[in-house]
Amino acid sequence: MAGNPREMLEAFHNGVGAVKETSGEQVNAFMNMLGACDKPGELDAKQKELISIGIALVIRCEYCIVYHVYEALKAGATKEEIMEAAMVALTFGAGPTLTYTATLLKDSIEEFAPDFA
Repeated sequence: MAGNPREMLEAFHNGVGAVKETSGEQVNAFMNMLGACDKPGELDAKQKELISIGIALVIRCEYCIVYHVYEALKAGATKEEIMEAAMVALTFGAGPTLTYTATLLKDSIEEFAPDFA
């Protein structure tokens, strides 16, 4: 069950740090791959984060939803753009995607949007 988005984001960051202590080589390799994929190209950072939100909703990854909503807002996405990305994901993920959109995604937007206002 999802919790407070800010607490979840902090737990994610702390957890990655803890995993790096024992598996630093693998975590660093994964983070380098992420950096290469997230680097702006034909798609900018905001577009890539909106895609990531859609994927996170469909695969039902609660921590991914929280993380990518935060990053999308940081990249300049609006609530409306995030919700539109969620509606595209809905066409693939059906009911579970709507459930996460109506709860954790909405709560994450409300929690983090003031950080970037």
